[in-house]
Amino acid sequence: MIDQVRPADLAAWFAQNADAAPVLLDVREPWELQTASVTPQGFTLVAIPMNEIPGRLAELNDGQRIACLCHHGARSQRVAAFLNQNGFDQLANVAGGIDAWSSHDPTVPRY
Repeated sequence: MIDQVRPADLAAWFAQNADAAPVLLDVREPWELQTASVTPQGFTLVAIPMNEIPGRLAELNDGQRIACLCHHGARSQRVAAFLNQNGFDQLANVAGGIDAWSSHDPTVPRY
């Protein structure tokens, strides 16, 4: 199952398994990352555009706790489903994406 986690609840979701390395997987395009990005706090930020995930799957570890992020949550949900089908089981989708994050963190611009 893929958890739906609001940005404000992400730290608590990561903390549910302290043994698993927390990773925020940003699946947006490079221009989107330049427009708005999050500052890693207690997690590793990994940026791999959605269409590159299948070819770069080896860069991720199925022992990590991975929360997927995109603009509004649709692309990241598809990536989370793909990861789940490929043996990853500690997955979340950041509900509302970077757009919701900008409401939670005013340093993140909205686009």
